[in-house]
Amino acid sequence: MTKLAQSGFSRRGLLGAFAAATVVAAPTYSNAFGLLRGAGDIRRIRMYSGRTGESIDTIYWIEGKYIKEVLKEINHFMRDWRTDDAMGMDARTVDIMAASHRLMDVSEPYMLLSGYRSPRTNAMLRSKSGGVAKNSLHMKGQAADLRLKSRSVGQMARAAEACASGGVGRYSGSNFVHMDCGPVRHWGG
Repeated sequence: MTKLAQSGFSRRGLLGAFAAATVVAAPTYSNAFGLLRGAGDIRRIRMYSGRTGESIDTIYWIEGKYIKEVLKEINHFMRDWRTDDAMGMDARTVDIMAASHRLMDVSEPYMLLSGYRSPRTNAMLRSKSGGVAKNSLHMKGQAADLRLKSRSVGQMARAAEACASGGVGRYSGSNFVHMDCGPVRHWGG
């Protein structure tokens, strides 16, 4: 097995990502958007929720425009399953998730562990764990916690970090990666 295959990235995925990234040299979210440009001017997201039993496999961007009705479906899918509260998810987070997924060249959908979190849910989780931020970006609809069976936490985190478009947290003990559209940073092991 090659080092490239061991890292969880395909040659085709990396070449496409690097080619797309060279087209865009502006800072911040252009990296994630640039990675998606090689997608034929469409953006697709695939996820399922073990909590609700729901799944989503949809194209949410075509020819330079977000599809508002589809973003509403994504908002509902990524709702706080504990309270059933939904919020408009920041499309930049969805873009980072989609770009990372594309980089890994997998067909498996993400398992969504947490998208939007109501303040009440966040406070409850914070009382049980020191790893939950008081002002979590989950409460602003700007973060997602994700898992893939076919990729390790390290592989997922490296793909998200390659986007250089937000925060990436590695939670190896719980087998998930946090992706957000906040400041570029990374943490965890």
